Amino acid sequence: MDPLLYLGGLVILFLVWIKVKGLEYVIVHQRWIFVCLFLLPLSVIFDVYYYLRAWIIFKMCSAPKQHDQRVRDIQRQVREWKTEGGKKHMCTGRPGWLTVSLRVGKYKKTHKNIMINMMDILEVDTKRQVVRVEPLANMGQVTALLNSIGWTLPVLPELDDLTVGGLVMGTGIESSSNIYGLFQHICVAFELVLADGSLVRCTEKENSDLFYAVPWSCGTLGFLVAAEIRIIPARKWVKLRYESIRGLDAICKKFAEESANKENQFVEGLQYSRDEAVIMTGTMTDHAEPDKTNCIGYYYKPWFFRHVEGFLKQNRVAVEYIPLRHYYHRHTRSIFWELQDIIPFGNNPLFRYVFGWMVPPKISLLKLTQGETIRKLYEQHHVVQDMLVPMKHIKTAIQRFHEDIHVYPLWLCPFVLPNQPGMVHPKGDEDELYVDIGAYGEPKVKHFEARSSTRQLEKFVRDVHGFQMLYADVYMERQEFWEMFDGTLYHKLRKQLNCEDAFPEVYDKICKTARH
Repeated sequence: MDPLLYLGGLVILFLVWIKVKGLEYVIVHQRWIFVCLFLLPLSVIFDVYYYLRAWIIFKMCSAPKQHDQRVRDIQRQVREWKTEGGKKHMCTGRPGWLTVSLRVGKYKKTHKNIMINMMDILEVDTKRQVVRVEPLANMGQVTALLNSIGWTLPVLPELDDLTVGGLVMGTGIESSSNIYGLFQHICVAFELVLADGSLVRCTEKENSDLFYAVPWSCGTLGFLVAAEIRIIPARKWVKLRYESIRGLDAICKKFAEESANKENQFVEGLQYSRDEAVIMTGTMTDHAEPDKTNCIGYYYKPWFFRHVEGFLKQNRVAVEYIPLRHYYHRHTRSIFWELQDIIPFGNNPLFRYVFGWMVPPKISLLKLTQGETIRKLYEQHHVVQDMLVPMKHIKTAIQRFHEDIHVYPLWLCPFVLPNQPGMVHPKGDEDELYVDIGAYGEPKVKHFEARSSTRQLEKFVRDVHGFQMLYADVYMERQEFWEMFDGTLYHKLRKQLNCEDAFPEVYDKICKTARH
């Protein structure tokens, strides 16, 4: 049994004991106590286990030898489902609480669960400049290995626990996306087990329709068993420039200009109010000015978004050199700024020095232990949304976020959206620059109501030909969903590959009614 599932079982038993002992009050009203004394140490155990496991398995080269057998086991399970009459839709057997999405899918209880235990890096091919990985390999694991041998992913999404499968079947973005696009756009091949149990490989030239239809499909066209992803040479440092900007017009103008400048390998904005933001631009380098280095990833360092806010308060331009891996995971320790709502004093220097080395708690464990009371509180009084809108509409979009939910900071991340087939592409015939506006926190408007307020934002995003990330709460009706996303190729493949009886439609996996 996977030790993570075993430890998850222990957590469930512990929660049952808590309810019996009448200590549920602590988890609801003083959750930081439970997080600090229980979830943080358990998170460290998880991290140590998976780090050692990944290192040992790759060094022993056992993962490639075991991979083919793992694929055959998945094929066997699919064929057994077919032999049994295929009465239920299939889905992965990975528990819903292990995903980064805040909600646990109800469909896990009613669908045929196919067990997929594939979490290894299979090969790094520096000649072809690709890394081949299994779907449950995560970003922390991939970064640690690639950076140690002088390579990196062109787009490396922020949080350590994000898996390759989730980023392929869903989506992923980083501050380098202004050059490389979304995570799907750095993938060169997918290997999937289809509804009939066959194994197929797809690329831009081989089974190209399937290759373009897989991203955003959320596992409804087949089971991903491997992906080949581009890699590029890494450098030791990121030279990062911070510039404070005031005034919404100035913020939007500057951000759009820097995002379009291809000399910037990284572009990111943190907006602290409608009229105050810090825009960051960076490039990789092997050389750093000694008096300007900042190892921001060390556990005792201030949370990154607070560090950046300091430049805004000082109203100045500054340059720092940050180690590459520290830069990639700059928001990991504070889960962007979500941890401040769970541990209000988490950025206090005393806390960072005593407990900081255990931060952050696993998102999966936070989900597993939140309980029904906290779940409802989060659903009605907390927003976690990423809306992708054309850069030309950034000012209107920020104004809408301000009026509808008023959550700050806002995360601004630019990306180029190529004109390619699939569910997500520009409205015109050319590549287009977009921006991901990420809102994570408690809305500060009195009129906020989760369903109606989110639907207002969703309608605005549809109207400007934008897209909503599907890990978040989706309140759209089916017709509205397919107005936002292009289902032409997706539905064509669903019919061709006999997916309609084998897998639910993507909407039925991500809509609000499909999740707790």
